[in-house]
Formats: sequence, C-alpha cells, structure tokens
Amino acid sequence: MYSVGVFGATGQVGSVIRSILIERSFPISKIRFFASSRSAGSKLDFRGESVLVEDAHKASFDGLDVCIFSAGASASKVLAPKVAQAGSLVIDNSPAWRMHGEVPLVVPEVNGDILRESSSKIIANPNCTTMVAMLPLKTLHDLYGLRRVVASTYQAVSGAGRAGVEELLEQLESAGSSLGELSFDGKAVKFPSHKVFPTTIAANVIPHAGSFVDHETTEELKFVNESKKILGLKSLAVSATCVRVPVFTGHGISIVAEFDNAPDHDEAIEALGATIGVLYDPVPTPLYSAGRDEVLVGRVRVDRSAPNSLAFFVVGDNLRKGAALNAVQIAETLISLGKLSK
Repeated sequence: MYSVGVFGATGQVGSVIRSILIERSFPISKIRFFASSRSAGSKLDFRGESVLVEDAHKASFDGLDVCIFSAGASASKVLAPKVAQAGSLVIDNSPAWRMHGEVPLVVPEVNGDILRESSSKIIANPNCTTMVAMLPLKTLHDLYGLRRVVASTYQAVSGAGRAGVEELLEQLESAGSSLGELSFDGKAVKFPSHKVFPTTIAANVIPHAGSFVDHETTEELKFVNESKKILGLKSLAVSATCVRVPVFTGHGISIVAEFDNAPDHDEAIEALGATIGVLYDPVPTPLYSAGRDEVLVGRVRVDRSAPNSLAFFVVGDNLRKGAALNAVQIAETLISLGKLSK
C-alpha cells in the first residue's frame, strides 16, 4: 500500500486520475490532493472520504511514495524536483521533462522496460496526441521496420483544458439559438468571440494547435520529437500537421507510415487487433473512443503512393489513455518492477 499524491487534483485531467485510481484499485494507504492556492482548502471525495486539497506551493511533501502531476509545465518545473527530493517518485503529465536527457518518457506497453534500469526520480508522460499513435506504430514497427511517419491530427477541444470545452459549448449554444437564420455560407450565425482558440472552433476546423515556433506549432514538435524518443528511433522521419476540431473528447490521427519491408494488409490488421491497449474498429470515431481505455484503429489500407506504406486512422480518449490512465499505468509498472517501495 502506497501514499499517493495527485497534483492538479481539481483540474480536468486530475479528476480523471482520481477516478482511474479507484477503478483500477490502485493500492493506496493514504491519498493527498494538491492544487493551486485558488483551490486549496476545498475538499474532494475519494472512496467515500472527504480529502482536503492542499496548497501545492506551501505543503510538506514528506511521506509520499508516488505523485502524479497534472499541474502544468511551470508548476512542474518548480515542484517536481522538490517532491522527488522529499523521497517520492514523480510521474509528470506536462511537457516540462519529456525531452530531458535523463528523464524516461514512457508508454508502458511500448517502452515500459526502460524503467527497469532508470534511476530518475521523475518520469514523463507523453503528449496526449503522441500517446494515441504509439501503440499501433510500435506494433507495425516490430513487424516491418518503421522509417517514416506522416501524421495529420484531429484534436479535441478538451486538449486545451476546460476553457476550450466551455468555448465550444458557448459557440454551439449560440449557433443553436440562431438555426432559423442559418444561411448556406454560415454568415447569418453570430458566434461569441473566441478566446482560447485563434478563431471560432464551432462548425470549423483550425489548422493550429499549440503556439507557433517558426513555421511549426508546439503540438507538431511534440509529436515529432516524442515519437522518436518513445520508439527509440532517433533517425525516424516524422512530419505532423496538428488540427483542432469541434469535438469534445478524443484525439484522432490520420497516419501514413513507411517501412523497411512491404507490409501485408491482413497481417497488419490481425497484429493491431491483438495488441494490448488497441481495439480494431473498421471506422474508429472520437465519440466511440470517449471513456475507453483502448485506442481505436481502423481504415487500414496499403498506400500505393509510396513504397512499403500503410495508411490508417487511430483515435483515443485524450483525457484517459492520453493522460490520466497512462500515468497510473506507469505507477503500476513501477510496482511490478519493484521500483516503487515505501
């Protein structure tokens, strides 16, 4: 039984972490919740117990065995080393530590074995979009030898936090109230002003997720760099275009993957369907992925426009496997490897 801390416990991902710890019967002797000063002093229910939310910047971290962070990169850079120094292992869901040379970036089904030899007290959780692609790409790489990945993402608004969800809701409600005036070009609908996204997200798609770095976005760079690190393929060629879509939960990715060896369509489908954490679905959709632990893979076909290539579509719940579930699975992996001790 372990003393567990959840940082960012009152947030969108934090609430899913709390649920998953209960669902998976994680061996907890004591649970502690941490958040910003705005939420400190409130209480959250956990297995019928009312637990006080502590101020993350003022609390003592003594006695914690493992902590799951979903408090943002700025807070993680400050707090994660302090929590680790106090004796806890830290599993961080922010981008703060992902590309740090000494910090493992882990999807347990893909590269969980690297935890066996790691001495790092901080372990990084990948970006939610990268996460969705890793399980099918690892399976196909083991079969055919992955050389190049071209990805176009369809990212849900919950990836931008609760504010993103609320902005889409507000715009949809506005559109619904003016449906009688809707013209074919959509100009009759007056949407509320946008704040979270660079333009209106309702009835629209936005080829801009994250913030721009030169001609790419931070979301695109995360997918490119994290894929190479997780798969252990430094020379892998990766291209990504990240697009925000008016979907509440579930990141989708259209992928064209090129291999060293010619892939077989039927063999690939069979292997994907047998992969732990993957569910084969001929037409995978975000709506069906919401609330599921598995990522859904479908529309698998040989791409004849490039040698040795497969095209497929994968979608997964960005709040579960894309964030909270993977973090808890990392903790479970640490236990199974004997790396998490009281």
